[in-house]
Amino acid sequence: MDFKVDKLKWTRAPKYYEITPGKIRIVTEPGTDLWQRTYYGFQNDNAPVLQMETDEQYFSFAVKTTFDSKRRFDQCGVVMYLDSENWLKASIEYENDQYQRLGSVVTNNGYSDWATTDIDASIKAMWYRFSRRESDYCIECSEDGVHYKQMRICHMWKGDGAIRFGVYACSPEQSSFEAIFTDFAMTECKWLTHQ
Repeated sequence: MDFKVDKLKWTRAPKYYEITPGKIRIVTEPGTDLWQRTYYGFQNDNAPVLQMETDEQYFSFAVKTTFDSKRRFDQCGVVMYLDSENWLKASIEYENDQYQRLGSVVTNNGYSDWATTDIDASIKAMWYRFSRRESDYCIECSEDGVHYKQMRICHMWKGDGAIRFGVYACSPEQSSFEAIFTDFAMTECKWLTHQ
């Protein structure tokens, strides 16, 4: 299975983007985000998402993100967007000039969570690997594209059939930045069974 950019489809295309065989460029727009209900009390479902569809039950997808985020919550990363109330994402969210939040959000049946760890604000690139084992998923990150660290394992209640997955970028506050996605790789599932 290949990650073919010419087969990708937008859910809410941004005004400014560029797609070539080895690179996707998105310029974010202010007030865009993905979040549902939990804690903040609001819903925001307007981030641009670019995905492919598959019914393959076991695979891994890796991508490199490069970004020049500069305003709180600016983010770009990997996503599996099924519908407005069922999705997951992993990204680095800018916080200030000292630190950012490397994290993931899982939204099942209309409620989002957010698991994070703080990292240095100087980091401006990150690889992500998204792996599927039927309706269970694993997200990993890497600073070099070789050595991956587990971020999260989760179950998606509507993630057992055909799914859509890919990349996204957004700026929840009054901001805009350029997100670059490269080094796409589709492989057999790298998330091995627990021994």
